[in-house]
Amino acid sequence: MATMGYGHYLTTIFTAMFVGYTLYYFNRKTFSFVMPSLMQDIRLDKDDLGMITSSQSLAYAISKFISGVLSDQISARWLFSIGLFLVGGVNMVFSMSSTVAVFSGLWFLNGLGQGLGWPPCGRILRKWFEPSQFGTWWAILSCSKNLAGSLGPIIATVMVQSYSWRTTLSISGFSCCVVAFFCLLLIRNEPKDVGLPNIDAGGAKKGKPDMSSDETTFKEFILFPYLWLLSVGYLVVFGVKTACTDWGQLFLIQDKGQSTLMGSSYMSALEVGGLLGSLAAGYFSDKAVAQQGMKSHGNPRHFLLISMMIGMFGSMYLFRVTVTPDSPKMWILFLGATFGFSSYGPIALFGLIAIESAPSNYCGTSHAIVALMANIGGFCSGLPFSTIAKHHGWEMAFWVAEMSCLITTIGFFLLRNIRTKMGHITKKAD
Repeated sequence: MATMGYGHYLTTIFTAMFVGYTLYYFNRKTFSFVMPSLMQDIRLDKDDLGMITSSQSLAYAISKFISGVLSDQISARWLFSIGLFLVGGVNMVFSMSSTVAVFSGLWFLNGLGQGLGWPPCGRILRKWFEPSQFGTWWAILSCSKNLAGSLGPIIATVMVQSYSWRTTLSISGFSCCVVAFFCLLLIRNEPKDVGLPNIDAGGAKKGKPDMSSDETTFKEFILFPYLWLLSVGYLVVFGVKTACTDWGQLFLIQDKGQSTLMGSSYMSALEVGGLLGSLAAGYFSDKAVAQQGMKSHGNPRHFLLISMMIGMFGSMYLFRVTVTPDSPKMWILFLGATFGFSSYGPIALFGLIAIESAPSNYCGTSHAIVALMANIGGFCSGLPFSTIAKHHGWEMAFWVAEMSCLITTIGFFLLRNIRTKMGHITKKAD
């Protein structure tokens, strides 16, 4: 950080985004948090619950893609703040509703608002942080989801017991609306908005705009091979991770003869490992960027990315082959934590690399495309994966996931030194 000016704005902007995104995530899950209390008040069957939650998931996938593209065209701080205000308003109206149709419609709107949250964060982080710090702050900001996900159920339960599910949703929604105004006031899109020099892709402060980025057309960007290499990698990694988090518990219980308690303990170990993996991926890949610098071919983050993907394959293979009804509990928990560490790390890195490798006028679009591909991977981990398990057993389904991971890792390793700087390269480029 060159001056006090940067330090002051970085602290303020990052804090506003962290608090804002924690509330985004909390208000994404409020229906799940208050579900037991809500069902005592209003009769809902499993199909009703599925319709309400699915409407949000569908809207979120659509909105996140559109938001990524929009963040390149309009003010990121406005996009972030409007989304947060919309989410808050929807929660407040939800607290006054009582029918399944209205619940589903409102939760669809909640999903649309949710999609406006993360893409602007990525764009703002890229504009304010040097490449050698980008990954670390990206990973720390991601922890806002873990914070909301871990403390949210406890806070919501206490509030529901003290008041009611309606009051809980109303208070959480109102908090969103208030914080949205503060985010609009405190967040700035880039350093030049406050009279400071911008930071270019090489990490240096500069006053002139990045002409090499502006020269890149959408056609050149969308046909860039590295964008699609990242997209395929993200699709497979996210799909395999989702399959293991969604079905790993059943595999343990039904095929491996483990208890329900062991299944839930395995999932907890996986999430703890995932949190550590995200932080490690950001921090250690930043160290590599600081040492090697950003290049036009290859990326300093590739070594860690490929190493973690190898860890994914290894932990899945050992899980499938070594776990039996008599396996030590610590061994199963270790494999869960290792898989979580090795899968959440690449998930953090794919999005991060997509943003930093793209021209500055398409960094939001770049993240939107790879995130959409990840969502497709997540979809494939549902019905297609469970169909394989239904006809051929869990063992075969997890073997298919393993092989997908191994083939993708080998492919990524072989192509690790292709041109990674999307767009035109200036004469000063590496």
